[in-house]
Order: sequence, then C-alpha cells, then structure tokens
Amino acid sequence: MLLNAADACLLVVDIQDRLLPAVRDQEAVVANTRVLLKAAGALGVPVLASEQYPKGIGHMVPAVADLLPDGAVVEKLHFSCLADTTFAERFAALGRRQAVVVGLEAHVCVLQTAEQLLAAGTEVFVVADAVSSRAEASHSLALRRLEADGARIVTTEMVVFEWLGQAGTQAFRELSRLIK
Repeated sequence: MLLNAADACLLVVDIQDRLLPAVRDQEAVVANTRVLLKAAGALGVPVLASEQYPKGIGHMVPAVADLLPDGAVVEKLHFSCLADTTFAERFAALGRRQAVVVGLEAHVCVLQTAEQLLAAGTEVFVVADAVSSRAEASHSLALRRLEADGARIVTTEMVVFEWLGQAGTQAFRELSRLIK
C-alpha cells in the first residue's frame, strides 16, 4: 500500500530539548523530520505534534518547532499520544486514514502511539530514519515489533516520493532538492 498525501497526516512525537541529546542519530532525526515537515507544508499534509511533559523535558527543539504550523503542538503526559484526550480529538478531527510517525523515543512514545493508531484502524507508516532511541537495540526492536503488528516501516525519501506521486511538477522540483 502506498502513501497518499490526500489521505495522510504527519505526527511529530516528542523531539524535545532535553530528550534529543540522549538519543542516537539525533542529527538525522532532526534533518529528516525537517524534510518531512517541508514536504507536508508543500503538499497540504496536516501536521500534529506532541510534547511529553515539557516542564520536565523541555519544548520541541527549535529546528523542528520553526517548521510546525501554528497550534500544531499538544502537551501530553501519557506515553501514547492517542491516550491523551486532546491529542486524540485533534487527530480524529484531521479525518486522515494514514499516519506518518516520526520522533522519540522509538520504543516508548512512538511505539505506543503507533500501536494505538493501528488498533484504531489507521494505516501507520513509521519513518525509520526519523525515529530514534537511546540504545540501538530499543530502536531496532521497536521497529521490528511495529512491523510485525502491521505498521509500514519506511524512510524519509519513500514518504516524500509517495506523497508526490509523480515527477515534472513544481512540488517535485521543490521537494526533490531536499533529498539530495
């Protein structure tokens, strides 16, 4: 099954000041999230983001926050975004059947959010090069578990080119530059 920009939303999970420095491949997570946020903006894909207990973990890192649409961030205490009533209501209001998930940590908040989305019948695409954990084993086992449970494990490039669907458009010319 392919992603479709008209059916998808982008969920950015907890890429926060005090959490990001502790995870592996943090530069790639931020860079790839930025690519996906730019693609979402160019293609009209709605974005929703979460901050886990910002009083303790800090806010979304500026490199990501700068590209989020106004009002996209929802504060939460639950590990799963969907366990938070406000986030769940905002997600439902988007009316999208596909969720592209990026963020931290792969084995905690990303995993629990994706599992709840799957249980609710949402098509879930977890972006392997835009999620991370402190330990490689936690990252790889989370992705394996999610895949076994029905999530599609994808890369940033896969998402962008599936959302685009074709070459030769202005959006293709603009977004293909982000991949190089």
